[in-house]
Amino acid sequence: MYNQEIIWNSLSIFYSSINAQKYLLHCYQKLGMEDAEKKSYENCYPFIYYLDHGKSYYQLANQAPFSIKPILLFYGMVQLLKACLLTVDPAYPESSTVLAHGVTTRKRKKRNYEFLKDEVKIQKNGLFPQLAIKMFHMKQNLDAEKYTMEFLLARIPELNHIFQTTFDKMQSYKIARLHDMEMHIPMDMLDHLHMTSDRFHTFLKQVLPIDFQIIENKNSEKFQIQLSKPLNVNEVSPLQVNCFEQTIHIPIEKKQFFFFPEMMTHYLLLYNLSMIARYETEWWSELLYSFDSLDYPFIHQFLHVTAIKVPFLINDYLQQKKVAL
Repeated sequence: MYNQEIIWNSLSIFYSSINAQKYLLHCYQKLGMEDAEKKSYENCYPFIYYLDHGKSYYQLANQAPFSIKPILLFYGMVQLLKACLLTVDPAYPESSTVLAHGVTTRKRKKRNYEFLKDEVKIQKNGLFPQLAIKMFHMKQNLDAEKYTMEFLLARIPELNHIFQTTFDKMQSYKIARLHDMEMHIPMDMLDHLHMTSDRFHTFLKQVLPIDFQIIENKNSEKFQIQLSKPLNVNEVSPLQVNCFEQTIHIPIEKKQFFFFPEMMTHYLLLYNLSMIARYETEWWSELLYSFDSLDYPFIHQFLHVTAIKVPFLINDYLQQKKVAL
């Protein structure tokens, strides 16, 4: 089981200008940059400062009242993401357009507002589209795409139990341990997706961004998937990683089968919650103290998970690029 202390300790290797410069030089050389050495020297201190600033936000969030946690966690994530962006975009921030959040939501909540049904909309410019393109090489245009909070929360496997308790509905199946080379998908998936076995095989080949083989066994109640290499937690989407249990999950609903890394999911949820905590004080206070909606348990559980999950994902993203320091 991961906790913040383990993750910050892992990231502390970068708290040296010598290590940070060597690390960034390696990243920039892999990008084929001509002035990789110059840029690595220029960016090593901003890289360290982003990491340290992000860590401060998360540590403060651990001690802060619940009412302001979303604000601290969102800005902590933003700082950590800026460090990640420096590994793939040496010129960041190239212009003021990338400094915006890149997401928008309703400025005023309607009467009888429900958080689970609220939406966020992606904008053309800003940090969110920047990380989608630069960090995750997403080519599809996300401008004006909308996502509900319920849809986004369902993409986080650590919250599966609360969906089951609240709506009597599972969101995903556990199919492997994190470092396993085999995955076992229940045959029940065919019923959920309304597919034949052959159609499901074709579907998996289309939607999973990993190299694998399906092992045929007609007597088994599960599909056996053989991986060609271990999974990278930030590149398995639409599969999901539970960082507490160290397990891999597959979503049940067909609409969840598209590449959308979980880091981006947390960004959208935290952005909306931070806006609510800042600007919708009356609704936010009623949520925290009246306990009369389904929203509170989801928000409470999400904030607990994201406080550990985002640093876990950030750490893995940076460590995957690491050379011997």
